[in-house]
Amino acid sequence: ILGRYQLEKPLGRGAMGTVYLGKDAKLNRLVAIKTLPLSQEFDSEQLPEATVRFFQEASAAGRLKHSNIVSIYDAGEEQNLAYISMEFFKGGTLVPYTQTDNLLPIATVINIIILMAEALDYAHSHGVIHRDIKPANIMYNPATNKVKITDFGIARITDANRTRTGIVLGTPSYMSPEQLAAKKIDGRSDLFSLGVMFYQLLSGVLPFESDSLTTLMFKIANEPHKDISETGSKIPNCIKQVVDIVLSKERKYRYQSGTQFAIALRDCNKFEEGIK
Repeated sequence: ILGRYQLEKPLGRGAMGTVYLGKDAKLNRLVAIKTLPLSQEFDSEQLPEATVRFFQEASAAGRLKHSNIVSIYDAGEEQNLAYISMEFFKGGTLVPYTQTDNLLPIATVINIIILMAEALDYAHSHGVIHRDIKPANIMYNPATNKVKITDFGIARITDANRTRTGIVLGTPSYMSPEQLAAKKIDGRSDLFSLGVMFYQLLSGVLPFESDSLTTLMFKIANEPHKDISETGSKIPNCIKQVVDIVLSKERKYRYQSGTQFAIALRDCNKFEEGIK
């Protein structure tokens, strides 16, 4: 038992903590509960500040009410274990659909990205930047075609800790050049990350790849991405142009908002009649 929640079973484990299926005894509803062992991640000097930031971020993310964002209900702390209770989403993440032999139809991918871009626009207009957009943070149910962004604010909670352990949250493949350079970021950084994910869902490969972390970071910052039409996937020219814009190194050349990104994709759909 955690707070008023009965933990039923683990649903998944991430770089930071575990997600459980839980039951809210008070409201008699199923929820997903993400636990974050802050006391393991931060030393005793950093812990009070990290805890305050955790509740600030959970509160900011909790204000987001959008049909394509996983709702946060509550946040708490018990025995040095911080937790967030959120809407339980039936389905998995987009990770399986990044494999070359399991790609979704182009029309489905475009629709997912449009919904994600609009959801990000909504979050950005409320002053919330995600900071960690990647397939593992997008929930998808192929049966219903429902799609939702999860883990708003989690990357921010762990940010202060990164200097201690290097870049902790897995690979920086989805990070924007400005995020890798530790510059102050805005919503356009999320759009770059969404662009990387778009590229991967269309082609089954990442736009920037390297075995070495240093080389990968250098490529993202300085080298053009591999032309998506050379990845072996049949990508309509209009979509290729959208990908090239959203993956611009300098944010002033990208789409300036999620809505702009979504409109460009909708225009492609009209222009390239019958994208399958």
